[in-house]
Amino acid sequence: MPFLKRREHEAHNASMVEKTPSSGNEQKITFMAVYLGLVASIGGFMFGYVSGQISGFFLMDDFAARFGQLQADGTILFSAARQGTIVGLLCVGALFGSLIAGKMADSIGRRLAISASALFCCIGTIIEISSSRAWYQFAIGRLVNGLGIGALSVTVPMYQSESSPAIIRGVLVASYQLFITLGIWTAEMINYGTHDMQSSASWRIPNGLSFLWALILGGGILLLPESPRFAYRVGREEEARNTIAKLAGLSPQSRIVSDQIVEIRVKLDEEKAGADTAWYEIFTGPRMFYRTILGIVLQAGQQLTGANYFFYYGTTVFSATGLSDSYVTQIILGSVNVGCTFGGLYVVQKCGRRNALMVGAAWMCMCFLVFALVGHLVLDQANPSNTPTAGTVLIVFSCLFIVAFATTWGPLVWAVVAELYPARYRAPCMALATSSNWLWNFLMSFFTRFITGSIDYLYGLVFAACCAALIAIVFFCVIESKDRSLEEIDTMYVLGVNPITSASWDGSKLPTSSETSNRNSSEVDAERAMSVERVPSKYVEE
Repeated sequence: MPFLKRREHEAHNASMVEKTPSSGNEQKITFMAVYLGLVASIGGFMFGYVSGQISGFFLMDDFAARFGQLQADGTILFSAARQGTIVGLLCVGALFGSLIAGKMADSIGRRLAISASALFCCIGTIIEISSSRAWYQFAIGRLVNGLGIGALSVTVPMYQSESSPAIIRGVLVASYQLFITLGIWTAEMINYGTHDMQSSASWRIPNGLSFLWALILGGGILLLPESPRFAYRVGREEEARNTIAKLAGLSPQSRIVSDQIVEIRVKLDEEKAGADTAWYEIFTGPRMFYRTILGIVLQAGQQLTGANYFFYYGTTVFSATGLSDSYVTQIILGSVNVGCTFGGLYVVQKCGRRNALMVGAAWMCMCFLVFALVGHLVLDQANPSNTPTAGTVLIVFSCLFIVAFATTWGPLVWAVVAELYPARYRAPCMALATSSNWLWNFLMSFFTRFITGSIDYLYGLVFAACCAALIAIVFFCVIESKDRSLEEIDTMYVLGVNPITSASWDGSKLPTSSETSNRNSSEVDAERAMSVERVPSKYVEE
């Protein structure tokens, strides 16, 4: 096919590559690649920080006096509706931010989209800090802040996945989740340090520090290279080649670099051979309905595992042991979350995506079954100190749940979804998938207090059932993508590789002409593209 022919300058590069010693073609873990992943992950830190600080604000005297509701007995409280609105509007803003992020990233580039999203966060923080007595102004500030946070939740994993070398792509994308947990923990520690202040500084200082994280990200990302895949798509081929080489620690004329450039070109030319992309092609493109729905389900599943339930309900759980300081409660849960997410980076790098997700879902299902049944049937909810053993069990299994989530579904979902789509549809598909995460995040943050007030700990059975369903979804639908290039993963989905046996699939074993006769051109083109990667010494000749 025309777009599979080697162009003249690529043929020259290939002749030079074939003379390069193979020892120079080993990808390395470079400082630049790690630095790129860490700077971009500050977007996750910002999300975690904004999410972690708000729960502490409701317990601060000045914040309650300004935005709470005065009761007949002189106490000040937040109704479920008001508290749910203040908390949930961040997720509503993030939902819309994630939907527009894909188009923005395709229009102005991944780097500029990240920088612009950080600017939105600054605007939202200004609205929040300037709030004096109107609770709805603070809520609107969180809505605006959410626009930037939601956009970052799409553009950061996209930028990381498109830029990172395959050998550490999973770790760098998963670091987004690690930085979320670090942001939550940092916010909780700062809240603990300021909550005794009787002035507005108690909540304005933690709030104002959000500027610092946004400035570091918005300015730091501009010092990094553009995504090589985006650069190539807009005609900057040499920039793409040099970026791939620099991030992988290779020479620009290296065989591995040239192979990746050819892979990107084949995929791009394949797309250009068709009609212009319409929005509905994320459902009608080759195997795209399957992948679009899978991404939506996986991102929703990350919320439906019930992780946020433990953070919302943690104070009640820990009160069963007499630990009444809510700030200490949050720090304990947050510390477990951060520590175990570091373990999650090891899981991402060393273990397959499928096995880790299935084991994690099974573990969380078990934890919720014990948690829900002990909490409802054994714990004395009127006076938890009467049942200290039940309280200890709840604490242990809530921590065990966090261990499972932080090492599997927390970091891995971001990596899997970022790898799921071809370049042509990556931005809108990731935006749609991430928006489902924010939608369920909002539903959880707004309705949890209402639901737990009605059915208490039995709410955990809902999450246990969701975790059980996620085991089956991963087993039958998710392809093993560890250590594979984005183009190779795309080919596997287009060809309908069986997810159950996908870990052992070998793209170098191409089908014969008789086997491909009944396939459409997209499948054949994808398979030929794989030959470029799996058999690097051979090129498709004119």
